[in-house]
Amino acid sequence: MAGDSARRQTVGLIGCGVMGQNLALNLERNGYSVAVYDADAQKSAHYLATRAAGKNIIGVKSLSELVASLETPRRILMMVPAGQAVDQCIEQLLPHLHPGDTLIDGGNSHYADTNRRTKHVEHKGLRYVGAGVSGGAEGALHGPSIMPGGSPTAWESVKPMFRAIAAKADDGAPCCDWIGENGAGHFVKMVHNGIEYGNMQLICEAYHLMRDGLGLSLDGMRDVFDDWNRGELASYLIEITRNILGYRNEDGEAVIDKILDTAGQKGTGTWTVATALDLGQPFNLTAEAVFARGLSTLKDERVSAANVLTGPPARFEGGQAAFLDDLRQALYAAKIISHAQGFQLMRAAAKSEGWNLNYAAIASLWRAGCIIRSALLGGIKEAFTKNPNLVNLLLDPFFTEAVSRAQPAWRRVVATAVSLGVPVSAMGSALAYFDGYRNPRLPANLLQAQRDYFGAHTYERVDKARGQFFHTDWTGRSD
Repeated sequence: MAGDSARRQTVGLIGCGVMGQNLALNLERNGYSVAVYDADAQKSAHYLATRAAGKNIIGVKSLSELVASLETPRRILMMVPAGQAVDQCIEQLLPHLHPGDTLIDGGNSHYADTNRRTKHVEHKGLRYVGAGVSGGAEGALHGPSIMPGGSPTAWESVKPMFRAIAAKADDGAPCCDWIGENGAGHFVKMVHNGIEYGNMQLICEAYHLMRDGLGLSLDGMRDVFDDWNRGELASYLIEITRNILGYRNEDGEAVIDKILDTAGQKGTGTWTVATALDLGQPFNLTAEAVFARGLSTLKDERVSAANVLTGPPARFEGGQAAFLDDLRQALYAAKIISHAQGFQLMRAAAKSEGWNLNYAAIASLWRAGCIIRSALLGGIKEAFTKNPNLVNLLLDPFFTEAVSRAQPAWRRVVATAVSLGVPVSAMGSALAYFDGYRNPRLPANLLQAQRDYFGAHTYERVDKARGQFFHTDWTGRSD
């Protein structure tokens, strides 16, 4: 053990992975003494001897020793992999804790698990917090966006600590606010990740069009993203895309061209899409982003298919400057759709779960620290501040006008991509959602007739009150 074991530390942390290490350093830098534990004793020992050396961070050899090292009421932050590891950690800690102590899960747990765990821990007389933490390793060290939910009585205990270590927006506000009961915090973090999936895919599609459609060089694309990062598209993801395209290794080689085109994923995007399906909500942009990652993994099949399947030559004939401006507008419009669908999903979940979500506050705490931080979020915060009951972001006057203004360019980009054979599944899906949402009469009447024809599923009528259901004997054979 390092440090003075007789002195009670203000917070305990379990899990000395990169995120856990960085959060401990962030806590210590902001005045909190930390006791850390990891099941891998060598990992924690190395951390204490290197990055944590000279800091007010001590190491312990067991969970019981961790609990004993903390001031009461205790606050213990678990930074362990989602799933069974969290449940095991909770069960191992419970015998050593006392009423009023707070357990915090700072990992990417599924919100339904957090719903269950909150009830279980509260039943033991303790408090539980499921905190979504966004910003990656850099954010954990310098200031992440934090989305806590769980036991409402725990908020006052964790509030000063979380707000101290959270990122600060340009107006100085900490990017941390109480989300709601049970799994609300982890749900909002899950939606954040779903929007992140969509935004990343949209950027990749813009890159694909510039690379294969326009034939731009890496430096040329870097300059485009640099220009975009100075305007309405300004965001962390646009910024790092610019940096990636401009990066050269020690041999002067572009690393981006060395990376195999197969994308990984950890599951939060899939969780979001599955939840949208369960709630009957359109989240097609993120779904296409998830499917695009799946398609990318079929590398060997795609290489073989390229020798058999043909398409148009992916080379744009026309004015590059005009098309790049169209592409900027299309990306902006699709990005608005990505956020609109995310907030629409949160509204549906809030109704289903009985949460009272503050959408302006959620947009506010995403303005810094997190992966989807962008200039766009200021406008989203303002929209929900003006109208907390806004049912869809597209109906706010600012965003109605923004999408209307970008619509012609958006359509030209999608049409051009189709003509070039460059896949834009997310950007095209966003446009399909927009056209569907603005259409007062979709072809679902035919779909419902088909369902009634083969399955007697019934239908409602336009000339009758909603809630009345009818069936037609379409074949004339009632048997």
